[in-house]
Amino acid sequence: MAERSADWMNQALADLAHARMDLEQAFYEWACFSSQQAAEKAVKAVLQRLGADAWGHAVSELLAALATRETIPDGLADAAAELDKAYIPTRYPDALPGGSPHGSYTRREAERLIGCAEQIVEFCEGRLSAL
Repeated sequence: MAERSADWMNQALADLAHARMDLEQAFYEWACFSSQQAAEKAVKAVLQRLGADAWGHAVSELLAALATRETIPDGLADAAAELDKAYIPTRYPDALPGGSPHGSYTRREAERLIGCAEQIVEFCEGRLSAL
């Protein structure tokens, strides 16, 4: 497989920008999902640069795989766990007890998850520049 970590990181940054735009337009569920996607793709970028397989969508599992090769700062595992909770219920009405995702997520949640994604993306950008 060709090494495409730059493409993964470029998309991670675009997903994070998308999350910020969704926040401003009150699409909080999509801001949360885009944040999860940004973090997922950022970690996959680093794993790919290291020559590791990067499969799956759980940011916490991807980060755990990265932790076998790199030192992960305190708090990043918690941020990943928060983001993982946004992978499915932000998109599917039947993943929630009632109501649609659009009416179920709040600005505060979106801001928190964007912050989680920013932490992970910034860490991954730093690792890529050091490799």
